[in-house]
Amino acid sequence: MLSRDDLQAIALFESLNDDQLDQILDRHRESAHQADQVIVMEQDWGESLFLLCDGLAKVRTYTADGDEVVMSLLGAGDVFGEMAALDGEARSADVVALTPLRLVKLRVPPFAALLEKEAGFALSFAKLEAARLRDLNRRFALQTADATTRLLDSLAYLARKSSSQNDPQATIPPLAQMEIALIAGLARETASRTLSKLRTRGTVMEDNGRLRLADLKPLEKRGLMP
Repeated sequence: MLSRDDLQAIALFESLNDDQLDQILDRHRESAHQADQVIVMEQDWGESLFLLCDGLAKVRTYTADGDEVVMSLLGAGDVFGEMAALDGEARSADVVALTPLRLVKLRVPPFAALLEKEAGFALSFAKLEAARLRDLNRRFALQTADATTRLLDSLAYLARKSSSQNDPQATIPPLAQMEIALIAGLARETASRTLSKLRTRGTVMEDNGRLRLADLKPLEKRGLMP
């Protein structure tokens, strides 16, 4: 079961005291999900928000032509579903498990009440939303970049979201190449060919299907590192 200490260890909730943490945890529910499971669906009505405790998920939508677009990734400590829960609108995207997940479902009323009353909590929430917008802006700006740049950026993004230390060289969980291609916004064949070149150059290492960026210099040259 998720404890106060577990919750307070997450940046969004670190400013809350014990009573306030208890309010957030009131009647929370934990659940486990397998890879490829859809957690929330676009156009559903949101009555809850979710805390991702373990695992990796993608936020996706579809174009008018039916092509999948991965908007962002979610890792341990990320909250999702909060916008639909707070503004009463339908959910704007699907959230799909990329790996097995452990989730906590939280009630909206205590979350919303604390946002209104606690400036520190509201600021932490604003920082979370700003970081997501920054990620989305970066990914949008790279849409016209070459395949190598887009793939390197996506591998670093996957690594950071898979690591509690936000480490771009962390080991990435085993994912189908099609998933990596979708995250990079590339055709599967292009992603496969580019990944093969990066392996040959020693930029990317692979062990039992788990990828890792072994050399960050190519990312630095392309301005992909903070």
